[in-house]
Amino acid sequence: MTGGGDAPGLNAVLRAVVRTAERVYGAEVIGILDGFKGLLDGRFRHVGGPDVRELIRMGGTVLGTTNRDNPFACPGEDGPIDRSAECLENARKAGFDALIVIGGDGTLRIASDLGRQGLNVIGVPKTIDNDLASTDYTFGFWTAIDTATQALDRLRDTAESHHRVMILEVMGRHAGWIALHAGIAGAADVILIPEIPYDPHSVAMTVVRCQERGRASSLLVVAEGAMPRGGEMAVVAVDAITGVKRLGGAGERLARELEALTRCDVRVTVLGHLQRGGSPVAFDRILATRFGEAAVHVAMAGRFNRMIRLADGCIEDVDLDEAVREAKLVDPGGALLKSARALGIAFGDE
Repeated sequence: MTGGGDAPGLNAVLRAVVRTAERVYGAEVIGILDGFKGLLDGRFRHVGGPDVRELIRMGGTVLGTTNRDNPFACPGEDGPIDRSAECLENARKAGFDALIVIGGDGTLRIASDLGRQGLNVIGVPKTIDNDLASTDYTFGFWTAIDTATQALDRLRDTAESHHRVMILEVMGRHAGWIALHAGIAGAADVILIPEIPYDPHSVAMTVVRCQERGRASSLLVVAEGAMPRGGEMAVVAVDAITGVKRLGGAGERLARELEALTRCDVRVTVLGHLQRGGSPVAFDRILATRFGEAAVHVAMAGRFNRMIRLADGCIEDVDLDEAVREAKLVDPGGALLKSARALGIAFGDE
């Protein structure tokens, strides 16, 4: 099953699971439709070799996904209802030996809780933000960076033609990995990330210095969770069921600040869901394939409540509960950020 937001590489994991299970172990794979909602509703279907033949190059997930259905807190007339026991019962009735759950930290925390109740689960990490501390990378991350970098290249052309300040808002609720990598690859002048609250005046001075050096345009990358010093993240809505804040507007807020401080013509592009869709790049296809294959081997070995990870180029499995306990955030004093500063990229904290 797949859960949470989609990411390029989900289908590649499914393909690897099916091919490894059938070819190596002669095992049958059942797909659960639409994440935990499908597990609650008992919506399953057989997935075989012919079903996954072309999946390695396809974005999205053929199983469907949702990020709103937590079986431990389902909507009820008098408040949240715990329906987790139904998940275990449906899995038992269907004869599942193990459940491979592909998802981010929220999905995998639910899987870990179900594991403690007796369900045999294996986690495969998926998050566009690459913010799981237990794995070097998650699939989909490099595809998102590639998409953001291409967007920056296009925005630079327009910025230089019209003498504008261009802001690209990318994903990154609490972790600024996409903004940092894409900003370096796209030669941005400023990168704003959640880990470093920014001073609007500092950002404005960077724009002014670009002009003083004879450049009539500037390029800025802003993570959706970036915030000014003493301020808060830009929120457009709060989910009535989960209470999760939907972010949006970080780029527009910065644009208003810069226009007031510099009188420059500032334009904003929000990349949004374009970062999630599309065919995965080669790295993500290979990583997703390695994750899917390893998940089957771990399951068939009877090692449950584990998560697959990439560590120093090697595929390993670790305790699932430990794996999702800590987020991986950008270290303001880390090597990659120091390299960016050495190249003249500003982070709004100068």
